Amino acid sequence: MKPADFIATARDLAQANTRGRPRETNLRRAVSTAYYALFHGLAECCADMLVGGSGANRSQAAWRQTYRALQHGTIRQRCQHQAVIRKFSTEIQNFAIQFVILQKERHRADYDPEGVYNKDEVLQKITEVERRLKGFTKVPARDRRAFAIYVLLDIRSD
Repeated sequence: MKPADFIATARDLAQANTRGRPRETNLRRAVSTAYYALFHGLAECCADMLVGGSGANRSQAAWRQTYRALQHGTIRQRCQHQAVIRKFSTEIQNFAIQFVILQKERHRADYDPEGVYNKDEVLQKITEVERRLKGFTKVPARDRRAFAIYVLLDIRSD
């Protein structure tokens, strides 16, 4: 599951029915799918940074376990912890902000029966997600690795 595929699917959903307004369900699914582009992009980063990328001599079981270890709520909490997030690069800070925003939007899209979206708004969100993902992937590996550890591992105060 590649983040770019999620982005493409989100765009397809938002642009469905080019003759008129896309169905509300398509727009909602597009928002949700854009969030999952961020989530799976981070999951892939965590697994690659801690276990090794596709060309590495890695344990596939360990890679999959690391990929699946992310918890939505924990990521949100960590991304909202400004005292720590400010220590990361601007690109990671922007990714963290976008993650929190899109997670709230995903909840709205998936669970709020009165939430209404329009095509331009949704396409703008998708473009922003794509931009933040690209910025995030350009961050040096050591910084992405530090962020992966931050969102995955428990923080001890002792």
